[in-house]
Amino acid sequence: MLTRSLLAAGARVLAVEPDRRLARRLRRAASGARVVEAEARAVAWPCEPFKVVANLPFGHATEICRALLSDPRPQLVSADLIVEWGFALKRARLWPSTAQTVLWSAWYELTVVRRLEPDAFVPAPPVAAGVLRARRRAVPLVRPEDAAAFERFVRRGFARSPRARERDVHAWARAFAGSSGGVRTVPSMTRRGRAR
Repeated sequence: MLTRSLLAAGARVLAVEPDRRLARRLRRAASGARVVEAEARAVAWPCEPFKVVANLPFGHATEICRALLSDPRPQLVSADLIVEWGFALKRARLWPSTAQTVLWSAWYELTVVRRLEPDAFVPAPPVAAGVLRARRRAVPLVRPEDAAAFERFVRRGFARSPRARERDVHAWARAFAGSSGGVRTVPSMTRRGRAR
């Protein structure tokens, strides 16, 4: 359904389908698309600006999003991803609950576009889904060349401080900018409530 709709809208489509049987069906049903038989986690992204529209397997959404959103170098413009409802809400929170979401949010604005009830799918899944949109920031919060250092900084902060989840991504980026390449850690609180 997604491939046909994208072709009808005039898009050049590179369709990724790991199942050989389904890939053959897709080639017959959407002859204008280029179909690649591969896992989305292993795809080499285009060198030119591109967009992604996908219905992700709920059980592999984190791995696929990690492959798609963690490296700011590919020229991903936006991604509209159908994922499990709880996953969509978790990733689009103002105060990210995971280091992974902080990292993705440095390069992309993450929002929930809509909710999809189980009866919108055949066969119906046991839970609702949501459309998670990742749109590249016009100005990244962290320079792409600092991606590896920022990841080390954020993961160290989440490992060391129970208050890490109380920061939004802008606060993480400011703390990193003032840390001389990630040397500073996330402030923790003493029993009297003062930052140390």
